[in-house]
Amino acid sequence: MNYRLEITNKARQILALNPIFLDTETTGLGERAEIVEISVVDSAGIKLIDTLVRPRSPIPPDAVQLHGISNEQVAGVRSWLQVWPEIEILLKGRYIGIYNTEFDLRMMQQSHRANGLTWRPPGAQLFDIMKMYADFAGHTKWQKLEIAARQCGLVTSQAHRAYQDTLLTRGVFMFMAGGNPS
Repeated sequence: MNYRLEITNKARQILALNPIFLDTETTGLGERAEIVEISVVDSAGIKLIDTLVRPRSPIPPDAVQLHGISNEQVAGVRSWLQVWPEIEILLKGRYIGIYNTEFDLRMMQQSHRANGLTWRPPGAQLFDIMKMYADFAGHTKWQKLEIAARQCGLVTSQAHRAYQDTLLTRGVFMFMAGGNPS
């Protein structure tokens, strides 16, 4: 059996379990970076949550330039401490597809730490769509989400925001499952 067919079968098995898809935007990439936006959609592409998050430290200009989320935009919104209970309930017991799971999981852990919370995984099954897609497409290295999405025939926007990226993540997964990616 070839890798592409194996990944398609695996994606179809996961799809039957009604997965959700998650993406975050952050203050950066380093060990002190925090989440400034989180989005979750279901397997039908319906938005379950899409919210800005007020970080404990300012958003640096290079991060603002990347995702367009400014310190002014997050000044009056809920903190991670306030948002997490809602997110935790949403994630508990679910299959969750993330494009680059290691990064988003690390950002959740760091946001917990910055807000004085003890990290306890939400009792979910995480699967990394970036790694699945690399195997599916026969790439020896991982592709950026925008590149994978274009290779799957998805239209990408210039905006690098959590909701748009969550829809792209879902679309890449649906493409691998042999379904309609849009």
